[in-house]
Amino acid sequence: MKIIQRIILLFLCKFLSAEDRPANFVIFLTDDLGWGDLACYGHEVIQTPHLDRFAKEGIKYTQCYSACGVCSPSRSSILTGRTPYRNGVWRWIPGGHGVHLRESEITAPELLKTQGYDTCHVGKWHLNGKFNSDAQPQPNDHGYDHWLATQNNASPNHKNPVNFVRNGEPVGKMEGFSAPLIVDEAIGWLKKQKKRKKPFYLSVWTHEPHLPIESAPKFMEPYRSISDEGIRQHHGNITQIDHAFGKLMKALDELGHTENTFVFFTSDNGPEGNGNSGRTRGSTGGLRERKRSSHEGGIRVPGIARWPGHITADTVNSTPIIGSDLFSTVLDIASIPLPNDRTIDGVSIRPTFKNKSLQRAVPLYWRNHLARNNIHVALRDGDWKILASQSLESFQLYHIEKDWQEKEEVSAKYPEIFDRLKAKLLTVHKQVEDEGPRDWWQNESVRSRGKPKKTGPLSEGKDSTGDFDVIKGGTVKKSELGYTLESKGEAIALKKLSQTVSKNVTFKVRYQSQTSSSIRNAALAFGPKPENDSLLKAGTAIGMGEHVVFLGGWANVSTGSMTKMKTGADGTFELIVNVDLEKGQVITSVDGKTLKMALPKEVTNINYYGLYTKGTKTEFSPVEVIEAN
Repeated sequence: MKIIQRIILLFLCKFLSAEDRPANFVIFLTDDLGWGDLACYGHEVIQTPHLDRFAKEGIKYTQCYSACGVCSPSRSSILTGRTPYRNGVWRWIPGGHGVHLRESEITAPELLKTQGYDTCHVGKWHLNGKFNSDAQPQPNDHGYDHWLATQNNASPNHKNPVNFVRNGEPVGKMEGFSAPLIVDEAIGWLKKQKKRKKPFYLSVWTHEPHLPIESAPKFMEPYRSISDEGIRQHHGNITQIDHAFGKLMKALDELGHTENTFVFFTSDNGPEGNGNSGRTRGSTGGLRERKRSSHEGGIRVPGIARWPGHITADTVNSTPIIGSDLFSTVLDIASIPLPNDRTIDGVSIRPTFKNKSLQRAVPLYWRNHLARNNIHVALRDGDWKILASQSLESFQLYHIEKDWQEKEEVSAKYPEIFDRLKAKLLTVHKQVEDEGPRDWWQNESVRSRGKPKKTGPLSEGKDSTGDFDVIKGGTVKKSELGYTLESKGEAIALKKLSQTVSKNVTFKVRYQSQTSSSIRNAALAFGPKPENDSLLKAGTAIGMGEHVVFLGGWANVSTGSMTKMKTGADGTFELIVNVDLEKGQVITSVDGKTLKMALPKEVTNINYYGLYTKGTKTEFSPVEVIEAN
């Protein structure tokens, strides 16, 4: 009798409709993919045929957001439904760092496992600093049965990566390219999982198109007429993602999962770089700014969903949604109640499948440790968006529905709306502060990325003036303004002070550097030793339009302080730098822009001062030592 019952049960299970079976889930997350990078989002060159077809089969969101303008925080929000500062992953996580997704957080795969789901993660992880270590939770501690992952980026690049770990065991060198490799892993797991006849949750998190980009020649072939190798590599990288995604969708179809699987495709933040140099050519589609920013270009990303029979094919929806919504949506589809012992910021987006509106208890909220101080925090409510400084003392208001490029700040035009959104932002901000592990970010410099990176010694330079004691990395000549320092990389031209400064000193210099679409910079350099890594730099990042102060080489610019400024073509800048060694601070002024930074512990006295440049030709006046003691 039991045998007959089992046969009947198996027969019924086999022929149950998709609606009667538990839904499967695939969350496909790319890295640094811009809102305008796909053909279906308007890119006129990049070929993404599989994603274009996918968008026709489902719903394309035109106002989909990541939960942060940088990597790790946005990933944490997808898994927990909670804004990053609330769940503890407040910053991007370098290798070895103490921040991690806490085991006390509840993830979607954990809850699905209680309902009989199989779970798998492949690709980038980036939710702990101590990867594959007992010191911090790993993917298996957050609900994944099977995982193949890296801590951060594929190494040495997307081609033949060597740093993958599978279920705690290092894999060694893998032949191929990252996105296709992790999709192959996912397909292999799906084939084995099918035999178990259990519903599944699959995370596929690509490294592409994050640096270091490397694309297979066949995916660069469509762009062979483009002379710029960086563009060919970038565009080919996205086509490589598209190929991998298409391969996964084909596998779902062949395995009989298509009709019963909710698939969501998105990105962790906006595009890297300036979009005009190297292999970081991602497009924001006209949105303001890029990765690390709380303006739209840093946080608005592609968002495409497919679930046959539940989502009407070939639809476009303008409802604002965010990465944290995926947690609530997955649980809603799986009929699992939301945790009631903590704040869940995301909501289920299922109403949008039928073109219905969403009701949010918590407005869309962003806080980004790498965003400029004046746009450190942001909140969107309805058609409006407000941005605030880190100190919550200055604010900007934009009418996003009408001004999606954020061209006009309108707080003075709409004082009532401004006051309402400001009050909401302050309320949500305090709630997040009170709930999150604030000691994690309060005990660390807001813009810190750990210890400054070492550039190593610069090559000996050339001095045709005879005015400098140390020249490294470039060439210095006389010019109309005083001196020209030129280098393809980093260069310094230094003089030695007549006596060591141990209390305070003020420097003054004028410089001119051609504004460029690529990132170039010029600065005053000073410090205890005539070595690039030991010198504090204060000046201007020309291509980024930033007033900056940082220690060491250009790689450390984001560990310092910076503020946005306007830079005109062939602009001449006047820089005044006051160094107070007793108070441990440096105050700089460039064309009226004042910037303060605590002196790094490495700068205890000053013996050398002079000029610094990277990747450009800069004219400097002689540096004036106004006072020193």
